[in-house]
Amino acid sequence: MKSLTNLLRQTAAGLRVLLVMTVLLGVLYPLAVWGVTRLPGLRDNAEGSIVRVNDTAAGSELIGVDPVDPRAKDDPTADRWFHTRPSATVPPADGQSQLGPDDVLPSGGSNKAGDNDDLRKAVEERRAAVAARERVDPARVPADAVTASASGLDPHISRDYAELQAPRVARENGIPEQRVRDLVAEHTQGRPLGVLGEPGVNVTTLNLAVQREAGR
Repeated sequence: MKSLTNLLRQTAAGLRVLLVMTVLLGVLYPLAVWGVTRLPGLRDNAEGSIVRVNDTAAGSELIGVDPVDPRAKDDPTADRWFHTRPSATVPPADGQSQLGPDDVLPSGGSNKAGDNDDLRKAVEERRAAVAARERVDPARVPADAVTASASGLDPHISRDYAELQAPRVARENGIPEQRVRDLVAEHTQGRPLGVLGEPGVNVTTLNLAVQREAGR
């Protein structure tokens, strides 16, 4: 009888703990987190930093999407858009490394060391492709234009890479080159916390600005 009493007492204690933890962690904690995300300045981040055009979601400031211009299929120099960093998740086509990412669903890096022969080959192929697209000497192609980010979805490129693409974007959209460079400057974001990393240009918001400037 004593053993049964102890069992019932322990079971009741366990149920009470379960009930309390369910309320705390299953109800109150989620509500508290949700409440914090409603504070001014945090809502956009909590909702995925969605970029909207005419009240329609057009992307996220946190995800880099490499735009596809049908005109550039046969002539890359006719491409109208700024492009992100390469993606290791995009498989080679016809033996050539692709610049991607053309699909934001897969994410990840190559995990290849800097002295890996396949990585070196991919970097040189990317360098040649970017140089041909921008009509410049390969030596002018910056490092971030040929190296994939860890996630493969980095929305930012360096100011150098954006400036390299500016003449082509201006030419193919019929926009004065200086205006395009002004847009690059407007969409350049400073170092995180003022000291980390380097300033970056958000390709997603920049391309939307180019689209508006071109009247599309």
